[in-house]
Amino acid sequence: MVIGSLDGRDFVDATTEPLGDVGANTRFEYHQEGDLIWARYSGGSVRLGFLVGTRNGDALEFRYSHVTHDAAIASGKCHSELRLGDDGRIASHETWEWTSKDGSGTSVIKEARE
Repeated sequence: MVIGSLDGRDFVDATTEPLGDVGANTRFEYHQEGDLIWARYSGGSVRLGFLVGTRNGDALEFRYSHVTHDAAIASGKCHSELRLGDDGRIASHETWEWTSKDGSGTSVIKEARE
């Protein structure tokens, strides 16, 4: 079963990754048109960020770029697998790598509760 559209869905970080800039206070606002996905994100140490990529079934491939509150500019690439949780919320299991600095990691963002 393929998970429905991400358009208009908000996500929050569900993990803490020491090499990442995203944290518990970061919120992602997703959009989707066909296989095209994009999101705006901010919160925590991220002042403003954007991601853009494609979706193939429940797999996402995208690039991200953001500015932190200390004016650092960072970018990277990510592969994500969407999964539906027992609570009915979508979770995105991410494997990411910085392209602007050293480091990589894994993280999970989960559909926000209203």
